[in-house]
Amino acid sequence: MQAVADALGLQNVKAEQLRAENVKGRYDFIVSRAVTNMPDFVSWVKTKIAKTQKHERKNGILYLKGGDLTQELSLFPSAQEYAIPAFFNEAFFETKKVVYLPIKYIL
Repeated sequence: MQAVADALGLQNVKAEQLRAENVKGRYDFIVSRAVTNMPDFVSWVKTKIAKTQKHERKNGILYLKGGDLTQELSLFPSAQEYAIPAFFNEAFFETKKVVYLPIKYIL
């Protein structure tokens, strides 16, 4: 994440590699690859998301996940899925998605 932020010249990105429950502070977005199911992840990070909006998109979670997410996201009807194959052709990404969950629907 830090290499991407640096390459894009982003000054307001803090990349950390640590367990979700050990995150300190509040952030506009929590970005993670899938480490567990969405309900568990939300419970770990929901208090780490800043409530003050600075962006057009509401603060929340961006989560890289693969497979059929219908059951897992049923608790979060406002979750939005973005298919990664629309952006990358590598086989690894064929079933991957980025799930965006705005804070309004987390709390």
